Amino acid sequence: MIPVRGYKNCFVGVLGLGLSGIATARALESGGASPLCWDDDQAVRREAKKCGVQIHDLNSESILSQVSVLVVSPGIPHLFPKPHPIIAKALKKGIVIDNDISLFFRSFALNSWSQFQKIPKVICVTGSNGKSTTTGLIHHILSENAVPVESGGNIGRAVLSLKPGIEGEVKVLEISSYQADLARTLQPDLAVFLNFTPDHSERHAGNGGYFAAKSRLFTMGAPDKSIIGVDEIEGLFLSNVVREEFKSAEPVIAFSVDSMLKGFNWSVFMKKGFLIEWRNGRQVASVDLREKIYLAGKHNHQNICAAYASCRSIGIAPKKIAAALSTFKGLPHRMQILGRKNGVLFVNDSKATNCASASKALESFKNIHWIVGGKEKDPGIEGLMPINKNVKGIYLIGSSEKSFSKKLSQINHLKCQTLEKAVKIAFENSKPSDTILLAPACSSFDQFASFEERGNRFIELFKEF
Repeated sequence: MIPVRGYKNCFVGVLGLGLSGIATARALESGGASPLCWDDDQAVRREAKKCGVQIHDLNSESILSQVSVLVVSPGIPHLFPKPHPIIAKALKKGIVIDNDISLFFRSFALNSWSQFQKIPKVICVTGSNGKSTTTGLIHHILSENAVPVESGGNIGRAVLSLKPGIEGEVKVLEISSYQADLARTLQPDLAVFLNFTPDHSERHAGNGGYFAAKSRLFTMGAPDKSIIGVDEIEGLFLSNVVREEFKSAEPVIAFSVDSMLKGFNWSVFMKKGFLIEWRNGRQVASVDLREKIYLAGKHNHQNICAAYASCRSIGIAPKKIAAALSTFKGLPHRMQILGRKNGVLFVNDSKATNCASASKALESFKNIHWIVGGKEKDPGIEGLMPINKNVKGIYLIGSSEKSFSKKLSQINHLKCQTLEKAVKIAFENSKPSDTILLAPACSSFDQFASFEERGNRFIELFKEF
């Protein structure tokens, strides 16, 4: 645990008691603060009590008035589409709103670090798609090369539950737009911007707000090195902003899977299945990615380029990075290859909760029986039309079934409603060398508690075969 500094003997409100909220409460107590904790969900409050968290109703004017700062969990809106009622009250009272990511950066550095020869570093990874895989890949490469490393943030482990830094350690944090948007303090040593596709439009009031939230990690955080994907105009613009800010190209390492970035700046790009590192006008290293089956596809090459550039920035040699890539098996629910049954490949990409991530899965396999649907997000299935030529069959599930069926109109598809039925019918229709792919392009919240639960059910169904 990282004790939160700066609030000793103060009351601090904690709104939202999921993993990050409970970790925040404990870290505040460890730092000498008195957390006043609340969650709108009674069942969540009961579970928090079992964990030793003291519950105080922040809806009460008298309780809310006592807090010095209100720490908000990332899933709770603070501005758009409208602020949570408790946040709205806090704003009117002039109470500072913050989050656990900000508290992490305010509390992570310790005076005792002055005795270290190698100061701990923080790498932050953001982007629309591939954040978790890239975070996991950086962690894996560093671990394989005997670098002390911990990862957390949006990947599933609350940042304040991480251990205090030790000499030479690297903390790798996955940062969502929700987290970056609210944090009052952002101080990464190295920041990664993977890509940009429309998402969370309601929470950020459109693409501009979404991009602005992502950009704060760079424009406000002022990292020593910025690893930026430039295959979209947003990344290209951001790399330009950071360079202008520093009056030099050196703080930026640009990467691309679409273009060969041959110039005098530091860059990483793909060429015919090889990762190329380019610096000072010449190639300095290459890595053969043609046989990396667990990291196949253009989107994974993007993740690899970002992870490679990050690890090179902190001194890992190209050959050592290449060796570590060969032992990385990917993360659960992210284009996870489960295996074959009767020659049919099963792929779990439950994390593909939007069109952009689902399209990457559809580009990566052949003869696909595609299981799609759930709680519809904007844009819906229209963003995946025309349907990729790799798709042999479409199996609709979830609350989006009726809407998706209407939009597919003349395109052959089957309405299955449940994941169980979809998997059964898809397998019956498959031939050896076909692929059954779960890439929902939707959130899971109509039939499952999370994308992890949805993916785990798919894994169970595969095992039943």
